[in-house]
Parts: sequence; C-alpha cells; structure tokens
Amino acid sequence: MDPWTPDPAENRSWADAEYEPENSADPDAEYSSADEWQNPPSADAGRGRQDAPRPAGDAPRPARRHRARTSWKFVTLVTTVAVVLLVGLISSIVTVVAPGKKGHPVVGFVPTGATPEENGQQIATAFLRAWGAGSIELAASYTDSPQAAEAALAAYREGLHLRTLSGSPTGATRLTDRAPTDTAPPETASTPRVKISVAVNAQVAASADTEALSGTWSYHSSLVAYQKPDSPAWSIAWAPDGLAPNLTATTHLAAVPVAPTATSVVDAGGTSLTSYQDAGLNTIAGILKASPPQNLGKPGLAVELQSADGTPVKGSQAVIIPPVDATLSTTIDARAEQAARSAVAEHPQSSMVAIRPSTGQILAIANNAGFNNFALTAQVAPGSTAKIISAAALISHGVLTASTPVECPAVYTVQGISYHNDKGESEPASTPFSYDFAQSCNNAFSQWWQQESDGRLASVAKEYFGLNQPWDIGLGEAATYYNQPAGASGSELAQNLFGQGHITASPLAMASVAATVANGTFKQPILLPGAPQIAAKPLPADVDAQLKTMMRAVVTQGTAAGLGFGPTVHAKTGTADVDNQGQPNSWFVAFDSAKDVAVACLVLDAGYGDEFAAPEVQHFLSRY
Repeated sequence: MDPWTPDPAENRSWADAEYEPENSADPDAEYSSADEWQNPPSADAGRGRQDAPRPAGDAPRPARRHRARTSWKFVTLVTTVAVVLLVGLISSIVTVVAPGKKGHPVVGFVPTGATPEENGQQIATAFLRAWGAGSIELAASYTDSPQAAEAALAAYREGLHLRTLSGSPTGATRLTDRAPTDTAPPETASTPRVKISVAVNAQVAASADTEALSGTWSYHSSLVAYQKPDSPAWSIAWAPDGLAPNLTATTHLAAVPVAPTATSVVDAGGTSLTSYQDAGLNTIAGILKASPPQNLGKPGLAVELQSADGTPVKGSQAVIIPPVDATLSTTIDARAEQAARSAVAEHPQSSMVAIRPSTGQILAIANNAGFNNFALTAQVAPGSTAKIISAAALISHGVLTASTPVECPAVYTVQGISYHNDKGESEPASTPFSYDFAQSCNNAFSQWWQQESDGRLASVAKEYFGLNQPWDIGLGEAATYYNQPAGASGSELAQNLFGQGHITASPLAMASVAATVANGTFKQPILLPGAPQIAAKPLPADVDAQLKTMMRAVVTQGTAAGLGFGPTVHAKTGTADVDNQGQPNSWFVAFDSAKDVAVACLVLDAGYGDEFAAPEVQHFLSRY
C-alpha cells in the first residue's frame, strides 16, 4: 500500500467511534480524567486524522460507545481532500508529518521529486527559504544537527549584521563517495545522497546601525542532502561550510570596514614625500599609505573569517565594496624640507626637525643617518637644551628669576657624587642666572635639586611643555618623544636639571620645547593638517618673557655668540656626554620669531653643541 494512502480500517475505527467515559456522572463527557492524560484525542478525532493515523496494535483505547456512523463515502471524500491538501503542502516545500511504513508516523521533510536530485533541490530550497525569512530554527530543523546549525545561523546573522538574504539551488549531483566531514550515512539503494550547489546573496553591514555602510555579498556554496534510512523523509547533512565556503566550527564570519589607502603621500605643496629621499619621510609615507586617517577617501566593506577571539583568518577577506583611495597631504613644507636636508648633509649621524610654533605643524623632518629616522625616534639625553625646562621650573616655582645672582661652582657634590663643570669653568656668586644659562654652566642648575624634588621638574615638563606623555602626530599610533623620570631625586635629579641622567629626548620633542617658548603656549606637533592635538597650560607670561631673554642671551653673549644668527633668533646649545662613546652628542635648539619657525638638531657622537649642531641650524635658518 502506498504510504500516503490511509488505511480504511484504521480510518473507520477512528472516524466511526468516539470515546465513552467510564463511571462518569456526565453522560456527555468524552473520557475520564485519567484517560485525558494518557490518550487525549484531537479535536477532530471524530472526522479521522489524516496526518498520522493511529496504527493497530497500540495501547488499548478507553471504552467507547457508538453514537453515530459516518458514511464511508463521506470518509473517503474527506480523506481524498486531505491527501490533496497534503500533497499541495509538500509541493510547497514544508515540513510534514506523514505515515511511513506499517503506518508509523514520519516526521521530517518529504519531497515529491521524481529523482534524488530533484528531492535534494527541494529540501535545499526549503532550507534557503527559511533562512532567508529569518526563521533560523525552522531552517536548522531541516538538518541532522539542528542545535549546531541554529547556533551557526545565528552567528552568521550577528557577525555580518545581516539585513536580507536570498538563495537558490543551481544544480544537484548524485554522490557515491563520502567526504571526510560528511555526516550523512553511506548511500544505499534506498538512501541516496545528493550534493546541491547553491547561490547566496546576503546584504551585510559594517555594524548594526541602520546608517552603517552595507552591501551585497554574493557567493556560491553547497549542501549535501540525503534520504533517511527506512523513511521517505530527507535531511541536510549539517556542515558549517554549507553556509559559506571554508567556514568551520571554530570560526565565524564578520563584516568589517576596509580603510582606504593613500594613493600617494605628499607635502603641503603636492610633492611626494619619497622624492626627498629621506629615511624618515620614506618611513612616514609608508605608514600613512598603509594606515591613512579615517577622513581620507571613503571606506569599503569586506567579509572575512575570524577565529573565536576575533583574529582575521589570513587570506579569507572578500571585499564587496572597494574603498575609495585618495592623495594624503601632510604639513611638510618644501622649502623647509630642502633647507633641512641641505643642513644635515654637513655631518653624518645628523637629524633635524622644524616646527611652526603658532600651529605645531611639522615643517621638516631630515636625517643623515642611513636608514634611521633619529629626528623622531632618538632616545638620548638632551644635554643643556633641557635647561630651558629647568629654568622654567625654577622661575615658575619662585626659586629664582633670570636676574637672580647664582653662583656656578666648578664642583658640586650631591649624596657623595661630585659634578664638575666642563673644563673646570665656574661663575662667581654675583652672576645673574641668565648669564649662567647663556654660558650653560651646569652647577648653576644642579644645586637646586632639593627645591625641585617630589616630581616638580617632571610636572613642569608636562604641565607647560606637553612632554612626558604620548603624542599622536598623525601616524595613527601615539608615542612619547621625551621622558623625564617623575620619581628622580638626589643626585639623579641634580643631573636631570642640566639634561643628563635618565632623561631621554628626540629632536621632535626639543624643537617643540623651543616652539613653546616662541609661542608662549604648547602646540602639539602634528604631521597632518587638522589632526587632534593635546593641550597644555600656557607658560605664565613673566616666565615666558624671561625664557625668551635668556635664550636670546645665548646668541648674543653665550655659547652661540658669533655664529651668524640674526637678531630675531633665540637658542640654546647642548652637549650630552654618553658613557663608552668617543664624543658627546651635539644638540642645538632655536626659534626665529620673525619666521614663525622653531628647529632642533642632533648630531650623534660628534662634540660640542656650538661646533656641530649649531652651524647646521644656522645653515637651515639662512635658507628658510
């Protein structure tokens, strides 16, 4: 007998009889309370149950009485109508409950195709329709691992911020061999296995925000369907890569934005940075091309596989909306860059940075140190150029003024460590502090270590000069270009006051120090116009005025006198001794108030600041 043809005998036994209650006071009761829990009939028991007839031989039914007999012709008509409706539902690709062999219920999807290939495509269509409608529980029920499938479908929706999805079979192939990951049973004559190719179109988005960038990801995948043993029902052999190629149980899909790249990185006038042939600018151009700022061009959208911790799987990214790239302009000034490049050519191991004090814009980065970008990356003691910060701390804390008489002894001892001025120089007690500064006499500074203890010196470096904290100059990653230990005390703090010890600095930081004095207010150095800048307190006006006076004295009567600097140049020399190095590092910082420019130069393993770094700065200023 066809499994879809109702058994007349069974049909009659349910259609022609109703339950009669036993020992019931109510003659109209259908069945006893005990039977109600054990064998509750459906609401249409009197009309016959076409979807799952009760097989003979089941548990005995409660006693019943005959109330009415239904015409067999009427039962046949009802049965025929029900079968027609059922076939219609099957052809519409739905899950059905149908009688199987020997009348046992069949729960599952029973296709109506003429071939296994057609049956496989029917269940694949049902799966895709349910998935596309957002009914992931129903879609998962078509597989042989509903729990795993439902979890994967939910992760797919969440990771891709799925908006819509549609899919359809594009072909089917009968399988004879099993794949290593195939969960379907081996094929037999009665349980065919079919591989169905499917095309999927998923509209995905960068985030759940309705305004987020979205696009359609179109791809092909495949499902394996099989007929269950001893059943007309079919199932999909669950495998994660049925949802998308290469998806596994330990990975998930994610829609991610794709940052645009810079087609070229140029100076303020449109000239490529790489044309200057500077190691630092070449590095900067490479960084900015790979990771440009977010406001450059337009981002794209991609789908990628990720591990459980969100790490992208290498080579898995599929771009669905390409980003729009653009040219990236920097603050580098062609004239300043050419002048700086010419200046550092005077000595090997030279590096230089120029800044516009009024804005913080970096005008030039130049290196003559092979492939090194010491202009930004050097971490060496700044020597006496740090006395600008020390003087600001002593004046702002009320310890002294530029005109206060300060002795500079040839030797000063702190906690058993003696510090000697270079070449045994000294200044008498009547010497104005500004002259000590101009002559760069170390012990005019080291003696104040007790007054600047408890982190006061480091605090001034940060509070007024913006140092001792990370800056993002526009490269997408913040870095600290000046470090002064806040916990320094005793002999270490005495050294810090004249720029030695554990202080480290780069030319970028020291150019910023000069620029802060020039402007009266710290402007964080930036390489990209409009980049965010951290702020600091303005220097007190009287402190700034005294610093300007002292830096001008360096040019007129101090260590930089007679080097050809113009009347609007203010400066400070620096000579930093380095253990086990043949010569000290040479430093020089300056600003020219007439040109709105500040500059710092470092020449490693060279000699005195006025002999090496200062002439390079003079070279730069004369050409800018």
